[in-house]
Amino acid sequence: MTTLSTAASAAPTTGLDVLRAVEQRVLWLSTAIVDHANRVRRNTSGLKVGGHQASSASITSIMTALWFEHLRPEDRVSVKPHASPVLHAIEFLLGQLDERQLTTLREFGGLQAYPSRTKDPAPADYSTGSVGIGATAPIWGALSRRYVGAHFAEQPLGRQYSLVGDAELDEGACWEAVLDPMVQHLGEIVWIVDFNRQSLDRVTPVLGADRSRALFTAAGWQVITVKYGAALEELFTRPGGAALRERIDTMTNAEYQRLLRHTPDKLRSLLPGKGSDAASIAALLGDLDDEQLTGAVRGLGGHDHEALRAAFHAIDDTRPTVIIAYTVKGHGLPTAGHPQNHSALLTGAQFEELAARCGTSASQPWQRFPAGSAEHLACERAAGRLRRAPVEIAEPPAVPADLGRTPSGTATTQSALGRTLLDLNRAAPEAGARVVTVSPDVSSSTNLGGWVNKVGIWSTDEGVDWFEDDAETILHWRERPTGRHVELGIAETNLVGLLGELGATWSRWGQPLLPIGVLYDPFVTRALEPWSFGLYAGGQSILVGTPSGVTLAPEGGAHQSITTPSIGIEQPGCTTWEPAFALDTEWCLLAALGRLGRPGGSSAYLRLSTRPVDQTLAAVPADPAARERRRRQVVAGGYALRRTANTPDVTIVTMGALVPEALKAAERLEALGLAADVLCLTSPDLLFRAVQARAGRGDAPTWILDSLFPAGRAAPLVTVLDGHPHTLAFLAGVTGRGAVHLGVTAFGQSGDLDSTYRAHGIDTGSIVGAALDVTGRA
Repeated sequence: MTTLSTAASAAPTTGLDVLRAVEQRVLWLSTAIVDHANRVRRNTSGLKVGGHQASSASITSIMTALWFEHLRPEDRVSVKPHASPVLHAIEFLLGQLDERQLTTLREFGGLQAYPSRTKDPAPADYSTGSVGIGATAPIWGALSRRYVGAHFAEQPLGRQYSLVGDAELDEGACWEAVLDPMVQHLGEIVWIVDFNRQSLDRVTPVLGADRSRALFTAAGWQVITVKYGAALEELFTRPGGAALRERIDTMTNAEYQRLLRHTPDKLRSLLPGKGSDAASIAALLGDLDDEQLTGAVRGLGGHDHEALRAAFHAIDDTRPTVIIAYTVKGHGLPTAGHPQNHSALLTGAQFEELAARCGTSASQPWQRFPAGSAEHLACERAAGRLRRAPVEIAEPPAVPADLGRTPSGTATTQSALGRTLLDLNRAAPEAGARVVTVSPDVSSSTNLGGWVNKVGIWSTDEGVDWFEDDAETILHWRERPTGRHVELGIAETNLVGLLGELGATWSRWGQPLLPIGVLYDPFVTRALEPWSFGLYAGGQSILVGTPSGVTLAPEGGAHQSITTPSIGIEQPGCTTWEPAFALDTEWCLLAALGRLGRPGGSSAYLRLSTRPVDQTLAAVPADPAARERRRRQVVAGGYALRRTANTPDVTIVTMGALVPEALKAAERLEALGLAADVLCLTSPDLLFRAVQARAGRGDAPTWILDSLFPAGRAAPLVTVLDGHPHTLAFLAGVTGRGAVHLGVTAFGQSGDLDSTYRAHGIDTGSIVGAALDVTGRA
């Protein structure tokens, strides 16, 4: 059950003069934070520290209005990356940071360059810094909160704000999220676009507001435009005012930005333009003194608290809202409106001048308001209003290590995924109830059909399955609030965005979920950066890439993944498995589920295949103790699938879909007089960690190396996998007896499996030839 908070619970109105005074202090503090990091703190490396004074100044008015007047404790905010100094300034005024911490921007262990939920001393609601990903995170946070509320514990649906730079809207991730069908009914979503018409390098070349408005409107969003401040709006009511509005509305971004840098006299000359209404505009401007003129031209709606207040009060909580707030990049700073102000720092003289204007001191920059002042009381009220109760984290349910089945016949590791989820649901219903699967329109083609039929599609409202009575329909689309599969459109970035937030519900809302995202393995690389960012931000989940490799032979090179096995090794915060058999898949998946939804937990990546494999090749021990020993080896990284009676002449190390080729090669080598061990790896990731730990670089268990590579059986290696050969090349250092590494290094093409394997040199004959080469038995 979920309830959407209403605007009636918003904060009481703060006096405009007080808001403006607080805004000036926030502007000062955010500017000083960057100044201290670059010009005061000792820097022995010579590397640029950086920071964004102009980008921060652009959104200071908006953030002041939001925090000190409209934000509620149940609301959450994603702050655009370059506004982190503004966030820290506000946190300081609310008592969440102390003076010393303001001096640590971009210092090791200090305030992060961009808002961080896991590394900042006052954790941000959402980690940002990956442009477009932080902006969309509140959408997935809203869906995750609703899911938790529908299944486990009622949640107050506070608003989910995204503070977005207008140039950030160039990121495709933003529009993939906005356009997803699940988003259009999320009334708690509010995006505020800091529309300053500048990107990193330049003034944006097109009038993007109209285009953005049209796109948001087409997606079903409420669009609120806050373009002009009170001074300009008042001018528009005077004689010549309509012409002035038309002149500003139609001028290019670059022309407007250039006007911001001109003197009042130059403004009077250029602003009227050369059209038929130039004289009436000039007459209107002639009635203004210099301060009124420059103030009006720079006084856009995103810096006007009355205009912002009206926009916040106009939000419709029945659908997503975007507020397009026109601003000036560098507002209130000497660098305002300059096209190269993105990383510009105020000079010492400019900094002193700003201090005087803001009523502070450059030598004592970290000042709160005097006790008892109206501004101090406003800060106290905001701090009290926004104080949140600690999150009580529920213990995740126990996940069994083994479900007791021993698959027989022929099966694929992909089909084992759906089978394991159904078996877990029966064997451990408490754990099964926490599992939520997500896919980008590939449920049926990744063997999740049985699971989807069993648990249903999650939807905020009950849906109608119009094909319920159709006997030819195998996959039933039963949409309901109790469903446990979430179906998204074909957008892998959305998939991993939602996966990251579903994986953070244990720490956000106190309710652990066991989220599993399934996509075609070739598209893992498309989703890689946002997936990685979700791990960085604290999400714990399982990503399943299936089908994978060139084993998907008929699909051709367009759908054949090559680099994903090594990506799994290199990804922090994640354990990677590539099992060869159905039971191995079950054990790895259960182990991964058991690490989710808890402090110190971690994510996982499983690379699966659609190749049918004879399950008797796994030779699963019947004895319970031997079976448990095998399970521990599978979860730890691998096991011996074939051992010769004596010391081997060569050891074949393989993984995933190529186990049958490795076993056949061992048989052919035996006929040639070479004894060959065959090792079935399940996680090169865990083996690499063990190798590092053995050298004193980490604390991973190393027993698995002794189990796989006992000293008395050291032999030359042939490694082979359906992926890039360097994935397993590190194993050569374990035995020190020479090695040949086989794998995929070129784009493939459509074909049968034998031809494809032969073309890439990973077929049985290639393994035999490599073994002869490495042993010198040519």
